[in-house]
Amino acid sequence: MSIHQSNIKKVTTHQLQEMKNRGEKISMLTAYDFSMAGILDKAGIDVILVGDSASNVMAGNETTLPITLDQMIYHATSVIKAVDRAFVIVDIPFGSYQGNSSEALRSAIRIMKESGAHGVKMEGGSEIKESVIRILSAGVPVMGHLGLTPQSIFKFGTYTVRAKEEQEAKKLLSDAKLLEDCGCFGIVLEKIPSELASRVAEEVSIPVIGIGAGPHVDGQVLVVHDMLGITQEFKPRFLRQYADLNESITQAVGNYIKDVKGKSFPNESESY
Repeated sequence: MSIHQSNIKKVTTHQLQEMKNRGEKISMLTAYDFSMAGILDKAGIDVILVGDSASNVMAGNETTLPITLDQMIYHATSVIKAVDRAFVIVDIPFGSYQGNSSEALRSAIRIMKESGAHGVKMEGGSEIKESVIRILSAGVPVMGHLGLTPQSIFKFGTYTVRAKEEQEAKKLLSDAKLLEDCGCFGIVLEKIPSELASRVAEEVSIPVIGIGAGPHVDGQVLVVHDMLGITQEFKPRFLRQYADLNESITQAVGNYIKDVKGKSFPNESESY
């Protein structure tokens, strides 16, 4: 058990709300497989996001767009099997909810039934209102995602900071309030000015989790491969790297190759 975790047996939406209410920050990281999810859960992480970032870090795609609903369910199922405490949210992937609330509901229900996840996350505000309401009416917890929404990357044309202009900032604030009114249990804000994120966190009563949104929100999320230094190319300003596993793994593999080639592995005590 980590000394950092709250004394909660099982994290729920209710507990996340209580954490916001008492000013305790919420910790959130991504995971896509059984082994990593087990490590994060035992370390005391509050929320695990089975992110569509799996498209990048697990499948090697340039964007999050290619990953399918079946693939997201596969990753989510692997994660859920390892988790005892954390609240597990799954991204509904691109093309599985936009523009059709019936399809959105089917996608969310498939994720919940087939993986055993605890909630879903969706990108967008007023554009996806009908889908959000429909999924919530089926009793599925929904987390919103505003600011830089990677599923819309070809519309933006860049991964730069969003909502710097007044009009976009106003829309983001109004979308955050809309998502709260619809019944979302929380919102992720990605790559927006710290001051705007702070205002959103103050003006909505539900938890607001930031990634590149400054310190004045209710919690933080990072992609686990980024914060552990497994991915090397991606180093935005908002990323704090807590380990250099790329270096450690490269060194370990190099030592293994050397021992195999030099015939020192396995030795007698490692043989039957």
